Parts: sequence; C-alpha cells; structure tokens
Amino acid sequence: MKKLYSNKLVILSLVLPGLIVFVFAILAPICLSVYYGFTDYSGMGSFNFIGFENYKTLFHDAVFGTALRNSLLLAIGFICIQHPLALIVAAVLDKLGGRGEGFFRCVYFIPNVISVAVIAYLWKFIYNPDFGLLNNIIKAFGGEGNINWFSYDTAIWAVLIVLIWHGFGWGMLIYYTGIKNIDPVLYEAAAIDGANQRQIFLRITLPLMKPVIQVNVTMAVISALKQMETVYLLTNGGPGNSTQFTANYLYQQAFKAFKYGYGNAIGVIFIIICLAATVFLNWIFADRDGEKVSGGRKFGKVKEVL
Repeated sequence: MKKLYSNKLVILSLVLPGLIVFVFAILAPICLSVYYGFTDYSGMGSFNFIGFENYKTLFHDAVFGTALRNSLLLAIGFICIQHPLALIVAAVLDKLGGRGEGFFRCVYFIPNVISVAVIAYLWKFIYNPDFGLLNNIIKAFGGEGNINWFSYDTAIWAVLIVLIWHGFGWGMLIYYTGIKNIDPVLYEAAAIDGANQRQIFLRITLPLMKPVIQVNVTMAVISALKQMETVYLLTNGGPGNSTQFTANYLYQQAFKAFKYGYGNAIGVIFIIICLAATVFLNWIFADRDGEKVSGGRKFGKVKEVL
C-alpha cells in the first residue's frame, strides 16, 4: 500500500478529478465573474471593457447600501437572537433525554425540511392584513388587528423574523451535535466538585463549544449576505427596496435589469465581504493564550476551571 501511494501517477489520478471539479466549478466562475465585473455586459451580445465604472456606480448606489444594511441587521439577528436561543435549546435538549429529546429535536428542525416556497407563502398568510393569524391574535387581545406588516416601515422586521425563525433548526442541530461530543466525564467531575447547572454551562459547555460557535457564527454571517429565495418570495425587496438584500439585488440587476456586468461587480464585493468577515471572525475566536481546547481533550482540571 505504501508503494502504491508513493507512485506519483496514482496520487495524480486521485487528486486530478477533485482538482478539475474545483477549477471548472468554483475557480473559473469566480475568475469570469471578476472579469465581467469590469465590463458593461448585458448577458447577451457583445460588451465593452469599462474598468472600474461598475464599482464606482456601486459605491454610490443607495439601494446596494440598503441591501448591505439589511444583511448586517440579519447577521446581528442571527448572532444575537437566533444563536444564543439555539445554543440554550440544544443544551436543554441534551439534558432532557428519552423520547422527548428526539421529538423536540425533530420539531425544531421541521422548518428546514419544508420547502422555502411553502414557508414564504405560509408566512404571507400569517402576515395578511385582512385574515392573517397574527392580526387575529391581536384582535383577540383587544387590539385593532388591521396592521399591514409589509408596509414600508415594518416590512424589514417582518422579513427578519421569518429568516431568523427559518434558520433556527440548523443552528440548534449543529450546537446539539457539538454538545453531544463533549466528554460526559467532565460534567460528572464538575457535579462532584459542587458545580451547579449554570456554572457547568458557562465554564465547561461554552469553552468547549468555542470551535462549533465559530463555525456556526461564520456560516450565519455568510448566510445573511446570501439570503435570496425567501426574500424574493416574500417581498422581492419591496416595498420601495426596504427589504432588499445583497443576493436578491444581485439577481435583479443581473437577470431582470440585464446588467450582467454590474451584477458580477456586486458578486465580487459579496465575495470580498465574505472573506473579510471570515478572517475577522477567525481573529475574534483565536486562542490568544495559546491553550486550545478541543472536544474535552487538554481541558485540564475541572476544579481549576470552576
């Protein structure tokens, strides 16, 4: 076997298929996107090389600024609302055990199994100003119950609630898996040392979940930037671009307004922002004390932590 894997032709035959897929499915489209971002290509016919004109226009584009702001709001919602709740729910499910654990795990994940189109139209009915569930609940408690949730002032918050709710299951499941991989011996040792549930969660679960939290938060930021399907089906960026998001605006410019070059310029900025966010989050979560904790190994004495 060692002789086989030392053969360069064998190594090349194993690496080449993946390399070809990477080049033609990922690297080449990115390079073409960068190139078209410097042109006035409409998606059909000939085009001209216009340099940085698309990027100059982009940085003065108020709608693109709104899309970035909305993506930032969604990222904050993911990090500050969705993920803390998902982590707490995952910890509670881990302690629940039995059939209840499996049942509630499935219940929380159901929205991620349902089609995005079904989710969008379901929430359209919930938000309906005439017969929607939300307005009927408000009426039942004595309110007016005729609120237009997709008006200019409230539409962005209505969309954010749907997106945060819809992605909750994925975040919870990832945190749940991370908690399950923590060595239960650490919990037993902490309990013997007199630690309560709060201390165990803050001093053992959270530190050991740091790599999982880093991955989940990074994915949340990228997901906030590339939200498209749900937004498109709910509001398509309206009213008045108040619910516009980066990916949806890219689609509108490239495939509806026939500004393919401009759409690719948006895509390049999107990639740069994603890379910058990833680098920044890696820096935020970096171990500056040189003591890396991984899955319960090298955790040290539980007593010292508590």
